[in-house]
Amino acid sequence: MNNDSTQVTRHASIQEVYAAVSGAASQNPKELSVSAARLKELIDQPGTLDLLQQIAAQKTAPLHIRQLSIIQVKNVVSIHWRSRRLVLDEQRPTIRDRCLTLLDEEDDVIGKSNEVIIAKIARSDFPHKWASLEADIMTPITHHFNQRFSSPVSEPNTCRVLHKSLRALNAILKELSHIKMMTSVKTMGQVHLISRIHAPLSEIYVQLIQGLEPSITIPNLGSHRIAEDILFAHLLYKIIMKMALWIWPKLRDSAIAPMQSWFNEVFQHSAVQLRGLYETRIGLLMNLRSAATQPDPIALQSLNLLYKYVRAFGKFFRRAQQIDVARFVDLPLCDDLILYYWEKVVQANSSAELIEDSATAVFPVRILVPGMVLFKESLAQWSPARKAKGKAEHTLTLPQVFVETAVTFLVTRFMPLNPNDLEGWMANPEEWVNTEDKDDEQWQFEIRPCAERVLMTLASQYREFVIPLLVKAFANVNERPPASLQDIVQKEAVYCAIGRCAHRLRDDIDLSSWIETASDEAKHTNADYLIIQRRILWLIGRWVSEDCYPPTDPRIWQIILHLLTVKGRGTEVVRLTAATALQQCVDANLFDLDVFIPFLVPAVAELLQLIDEVDTIETKNKLAACLNTIIDRSSAAIAPSVSLITSAFPQLWRSAGGEPHFKLTLMRTMTVLITATGRHSTPLAALVVPLLQECLSPAFVTELETDALQLWITALRNAAMLGTANDGPSLLDLFPKVISLLVDNWGVLGSTTDILEGYLLLDANAVLQRHASQLFTAFKQPLTGASANHARSLLDALVLSLQLAHPSTYSEALHSSGLFASLIATIVEDKADVFILTRHVEVMARLAVLDSRVFLQYMGAAANVLEKPETTLWEGLLDQWRQRFDNVSEPRHRKLYAMGLAALLSTGRSEVLERLPSEVFDLWTDVFAELKEVQRQKESELGEETTILTTYWDQPAPSFFNGSEDTPEYDRRKDAYDTDPVRTILLSSFIAERLREAEVVCGGAQVMQTQYLSKADPPVLQHLMREIFGS
Repeated sequence: MNNDSTQVTRHASIQEVYAAVSGAASQNPKELSVSAARLKELIDQPGTLDLLQQIAAQKTAPLHIRQLSIIQVKNVVSIHWRSRRLVLDEQRPTIRDRCLTLLDEEDDVIGKSNEVIIAKIARSDFPHKWASLEADIMTPITHHFNQRFSSPVSEPNTCRVLHKSLRALNAILKELSHIKMMTSVKTMGQVHLISRIHAPLSEIYVQLIQGLEPSITIPNLGSHRIAEDILFAHLLYKIIMKMALWIWPKLRDSAIAPMQSWFNEVFQHSAVQLRGLYETRIGLLMNLRSAATQPDPIALQSLNLLYKYVRAFGKFFRRAQQIDVARFVDLPLCDDLILYYWEKVVQANSSAELIEDSATAVFPVRILVPGMVLFKESLAQWSPARKAKGKAEHTLTLPQVFVETAVTFLVTRFMPLNPNDLEGWMANPEEWVNTEDKDDEQWQFEIRPCAERVLMTLASQYREFVIPLLVKAFANVNERPPASLQDIVQKEAVYCAIGRCAHRLRDDIDLSSWIETASDEAKHTNADYLIIQRRILWLIGRWVSEDCYPPTDPRIWQIILHLLTVKGRGTEVVRLTAATALQQCVDANLFDLDVFIPFLVPAVAELLQLIDEVDTIETKNKLAACLNTIIDRSSAAIAPSVSLITSAFPQLWRSAGGEPHFKLTLMRTMTVLITATGRHSTPLAALVVPLLQECLSPAFVTELETDALQLWITALRNAAMLGTANDGPSLLDLFPKVISLLVDNWGVLGSTTDILEGYLLLDANAVLQRHASQLFTAFKQPLTGASANHARSLLDALVLSLQLAHPSTYSEALHSSGLFASLIATIVEDKADVFILTRHVEVMARLAVLDSRVFLQYMGAAANVLEKPETTLWEGLLDQWRQRFDNVSEPRHRKLYAMGLAALLSTGRSEVLERLPSEVFDLWTDVFAELKEVQRQKESELGEETTILTTYWDQPAPSFFNGSEDTPEYDRRKDAYDTDPVRTILLSSFIAERLREAEVVCGGAQVMQTQYLSKADPPVLQHLMREIFGS
C-alpha cells in the first residue's frame, strides 16, 4: 500500500521574522505580547536562526531591532546548533562567517552577544567542523596588533576589531574550558589550539607591556592610547591565564607535558610583572592624593582598567593555588610572590584611609584580600611539621620573628573593629549582626574576617610560636580595666583571637577564671563596654559550642541572660549576640539541662520579647530558630514556658505575613513544642488546626506543604485524643483534608498515609463513623495508580482501620464506595505487583476473620457490580490466596492467611470446601509447623484468672512503628499489635471452631467426611486433626 502524504516543513521568510521582531520591540503592550508569542513560534522553525542573524547584521536596520535579533540568537544558539533540522548544514558556514564579520560591530550589545555566539558554536564545531577557527580569530588579532605597534596613532576601527577579537577568543577559551566530559577529539583539539596560539600571543603580550609599563604615568593617564593599551594588556593576560590554568592540572599528560616550561614562564613573568604594576598603581594614586588632583574621565578610565588588570593577577594565582596547592608553592618565585602580597597587606595598614573597596583606593580590598588568602592557604605548605616529615623540602619555613610579628599585626591592626564597623553597629544593628554572622561566607572577600582566618591558620601551623603569644596577650588585656575606647576595641580583638583559636588554646587558658572577669564586664554600664560585652557572648558561644568549655558553669547562663535583657541605645547588637550564644550553649554536646532549668523560663520570655521587637524577618527567623533549639533541648522541662510561647505565637505568625521562611521556622517551633510536651500537647490543637489549614491553603501550599505535613504527623503522634476538652478546634476537623490529599496529591502520599494511620490509631471508630464512605472512595484511585510502595502503605492503613474500628462504622461504606469491588477485581485480574496482591489478600483475610457471613455479602455484591459470576471471584481469590502465601514472610501474616481460609470454610462455599483436602490442608500444615503458641492462665490485677496466648514466633518489624518511638503513638501501635486477634486467638481453636461451623453448613460431619476429608492424604489429615483438636 502506497502512502502519498508527505510532511511539509515550513520555513519562515525574513520579512515575517523581521515583522515579529519589530512587534516584539514595540512599546504597545498588546502588539508586544502577540509578536513575542509569534517570534517564539518562528524560532522553532528551520532557518529562523540564520534569518535573525541576518537582521542583526543589517546595519541599516534600527538598532533596537538588531539588538533584539542578536539576543534571540544568543539565547537559543547552544540548543539549536545541535539540531540539523533547525539549522541546515548549508547555513552553518554562512552563520560562522557572519559572526566573524560582526567583530567590526560598533554596538556593544550586539558585539557582546556575538562573542557568546562564537563561543557556543566553537564549543560544538571545533576542531573538525570549524577547522579554520584559529586562523579566523588569530589573523585579525596579529594583524591589528602589528598595525598598532607600527603606528603611534590609534585607529578607531583597528581598536574596535582588536577589542572584539580578543574578547571573542577569551569567550572561546572560557567555553571550551567549561566542557566537563571532554572527548579525546575535543581535548586534543584544545591542546592543538593552545599549542599553536600560546607562543604568538605571549610574544604580542610581552611586546605590548614592554612599551606600556614605562608609559603608565600621571601625565599619560589621560591618553586614549594608554587606556586602550591597558585594556588590551588585560584582555591578553586573561586569555593567557585561561590557557595556563587549563593546562596546569593536566601537565602530567604526555601530550601537554611539553608546555610545562611555558607555564613556568607565564607564572614567573606574572609574579615579576605584578610587582611592577602594583607599585606603579600605588605610586600613581599616592601622588594623586598628595596633589589633591581629580583625574579626568580618561584618566579615571585608565585607573579603573589598571585596577581590573592588577586584580587579574591575583585571580590567576588564587585559581592555580586552588587547583593544586602543593605544586603551587613549588613554582618559581612563588614564595617571593606570596610574601610580597603579605608585604603589601602590612604596608596598607600604615593608614586606614588608604584601604577601601574602590577601584581608585590606594589599597583596594579586592586586591588586598586575595593576597591574604594566598598567604593563608600557603601556610600549611610552609609548616615546620610538614618540612620535618620531608614533604616540603623546597619550600620555606617562616621564622619565629616573622610569625610573631604577623600575629601581632593581625590582632592589633586588622582584627579590631574600625570606625565604619561601629557606625554600622549603631545605624543598623540587625543588618550588622546578620553580616557578622555570615563571616564564614565573607572571609575571602573582606579584610577583618580574612585576618581572623589567617590567624587561625598560623595558630594551627605554627602553634609553638602563636599560642604563647595569644596567652600573653589575653593575660595582658585582663590585667587592668580598659581606660579608653581604643583599649576596649583592642581588648575586643584579643577576645576575638581567643575565640577563633579555641581548640588550640583550650589547654593553655583557664577560661573558668576569666568568667569572673567577664561577669564584671558584662555588668558594666559604660556604653563603650557594649563592644566587649558583645564579644564576651561570642567567645562563650564559640568555646562552649566547640566543646572547649562545658556549659555546666551557672555563671555562663547568668552572663547570657543578663545581657539578653539589657536595654538602651546600642544594646540591640549585644542582645542579638546573646541570643546566638544562648542557642550555641544549649545546643552544645556537653549541655546539662539541670543546670539550665533555673534560667529556662526567663530566657524564653526574653527571646519572645526580642523576636517581637526586631524589625527584619531575617532576624526574627534566626531568633525563632534559637527558640526552637531551646524547646528541643529542654524537652518536657519546657512545660512552664508553654503558655508564654502559645500566647505569643499568633502575633508572631501574623508578623510573618507572606514570608515563607519565617513561617517554616514557626511551624518547626510548633513541631518541637508538641514533641517536647508529648501526651500533654492536646491543647495545642487550638493553634495547630488553624495553622495547618492556612499552610495547606492554595496561597501557601507550595512553600509550606512539606513542613505542614510533618507538623500534622507530629501533632497526631503526640496527641492523647482527637477531640478537645473545650469543644475548640480539634484534629478531627482536619480529616477531610486527608481525603483530598489522597485524591489530588500523590506527591505526598507517604506523609498522607502516616497522617491517616495517626488518626486511625487515635480513634478509628470516630474517624470511620464520620468519613468511611469518602475515605474508602478516595482509596480506590491511588491503590491502582500510585507507586507500589505507596499502595502497600495504603493497604496497611486499610488493614489497620479494619482491625481497630467496629465493623458497624464501615461495613456499608466498604461496599457502597466500590472499594471492596475494586480490591477483589485487582485480585482476580492478577496484573498488579506481587507484593500489592499479597497485601490485597491480607485485606480479604482480615475481613473474613472479622465476619465470614458479611464477607459472603461483600462477594455477592461485588459480583453484581463487576458483572461477573460469583464463582469466578471466589476461584480467583482462592488462586491468589494459594500463590501469594509463598510471598508472605512475617509469621503474623502467615497465621492470618491460615485463619482467613478457616473463616472462608465456615461459609460453606463449595469453592473453598473443595480445596480443603489439598491447598487448605497444605497451607495449615506449613503454618502449624512454623508457629509455636500455647494458652496459659494468668492472674489479672483484680485477682481473677484469665487466659492469655503466649506466642513464640513473632516480633513486630521495625517498620511497623514507623518512626513513632518516644511518642504516645508508639504505645498505641504496640497496643494495636498486642491486641490483634491474630495474636490473641489460638490458631488451633479458631480452625476447630470454623471447621465445626463448616460441618453444619455443608450438611453435617458425615457429609464433610465423605465429600471432603476423605480425599485428603491420611497422614496429613491425622497430623492436622492432632494439631487442631489435640487428638
